[in-house]
Amino acid sequence: MARALSPSDTGSRSSFSSVRENDDGLAQTFTRSKVSSYLEAPEDVFDESPANDISQLSFQPPLTQPHSRLHGFWFPPDSFKGWKQISIKGKRASRSCEDLHKLHMACDDSPAPVPNKQPGTYPRGLAPLETLPNEVLGSIIDLLVVEIPPNGLTTRNADLMALLLTSRAMHAATLNTLYRHITIPHSRIFRKFLTTIILYPALATIVRRLDFSHFNPSMIFSTESERAQAQNLTTETLAQCLVLTPYLQEFLAQEYIDVDLGPAVLQKLLFGMPQLRALDFCACSSAAFRNSFKAVLDVPWPATLSITRLSFHKCLSLPSNVLETILPRLGRLTHLDVAGTRISDEALEMIPTTARLTHLNLAKCKELSSEVVIKFIATHPAVTETLVFLSLATESNNHLLLGREDVDVLLPRLPATLRSLSLRGSRMHVSHVPQLIRLSQTLEELAVGRGLDMTDIHHMFKQDDGFLTHSLRYLDISEIDTIIGSASALLASASAPLCVIEIEERAYERAAKLNRNLDKVGWTTSEFGSRYWLGRFC
Repeated sequence: MARALSPSDTGSRSSFSSVRENDDGLAQTFTRSKVSSYLEAPEDVFDESPANDISQLSFQPPLTQPHSRLHGFWFPPDSFKGWKQISIKGKRASRSCEDLHKLHMACDDSPAPVPNKQPGTYPRGLAPLETLPNEVLGSIIDLLVVEIPPNGLTTRNADLMALLLTSRAMHAATLNTLYRHITIPHSRIFRKFLTTIILYPALATIVRRLDFSHFNPSMIFSTESERAQAQNLTTETLAQCLVLTPYLQEFLAQEYIDVDLGPAVLQKLLFGMPQLRALDFCACSSAAFRNSFKAVLDVPWPATLSITRLSFHKCLSLPSNVLETILPRLGRLTHLDVAGTRISDEALEMIPTTARLTHLNLAKCKELSSEVVIKFIATHPAVTETLVFLSLATESNNHLLLGREDVDVLLPRLPATLRSLSLRGSRMHVSHVPQLIRLSQTLEELAVGRGLDMTDIHHMFKQDDGFLTHSLRYLDISEIDTIIGSASALLASASAPLCVIEIEERAYERAAKLNRNLDKVGWTTSEFGSRYWLGRFC
């Protein structure tokens, strides 16, 4: 019975070019359509009866010699070990025959021989060091990092460069260490870094810190004009670098690059980098830097900023309205260093109550009043339960923030979380010693002001009934004119954990002359610039 043509099939789709799904083929095989069905002859109904021309089954002899008694194919017996194991007149089998054992046709149940492994060798990529977790491997590689070379110009991180060629795993982990924290000691390094991330943008996504705090233009150029002609580090190149590093979290600048911190750079740092958390403008006080910030004040500001750690340390030229604009927008602030700035009482009180300050440096801020500072430390929600480091140090010869009465009010109201306190330059009295003894039970660092003598200091550590327990590790008594000898109670073994004492220059000169005696009791002298210390041997 002939099958009807597709166009007349009532079950087919109405579209002229649609695919047939009810044909004799599989559904959606895209082999037949209404168009193709017109070109084919009618097909018969499928008939399962045997065809007349089908070939009949017949026996075919094995493919061997006609008179051979061998079958076409025989499996070897269980005892067969291969052709080469059969002796022929005292000789091995012909070399032209392949050993069936190599073809896995010999019935040998013995396991394959285990290759000999030399001690200390591992397959590629499976050495114990390479299989460590990335966090552990990265921490190990971090120990090889050299931030700053001894003379500023020699090749840095030669060990890391060698690790890049070790293996794939070490290469990836080392790249992360090399590019996560970028330290720029001079402009030529910056140009090299910028060129690299332009060619390989993926490396720029690793960068989390740009550190110019060690930048020294005199390493390469003797004058500022030579540096300007080189065009290695400019406002334009720095802005380009920030665009290429979208995941930057820390930016550390300093006075040698403040002229390059133009309005475009400042706007990018403040508004255009949502991942940025730390911003340090230490000692940036040039007129160009001040004018750049003034220009930024004229543009619209967002309601909040992402910065959690901010430093304007010794930014002497910035007007107070800069801080009055920035501080109210730092709702997640944890670190604030405005030492030596023109911060006002109004700006300090504008810090949001949602901030949780752990570090606060108000040293040498001449426009702050003691009343506002004490009230802020004692009552502001940003510091009452979180403050760990507090510096209210001043230079007593030109500015006084805390008088004797101010210290009387401040000491009992300090946060219990405090671990480091600097009252250097303040006016202190023997009546403050009991409060200092109480604070020494929790403080680890303490800098006292003027008005005390060595008897008062000794009384903080030793009284008639013996040494007092305390947690102080660092003590600054550089405001006190004193002589410390090897018999001092501060140097006794019972004064531990005290291990560093900062002293004035004249006291250091006297102690240095008696360095042998200090060695006998486990102490030594050291100095750096205009600061002098006595340190306990570890």
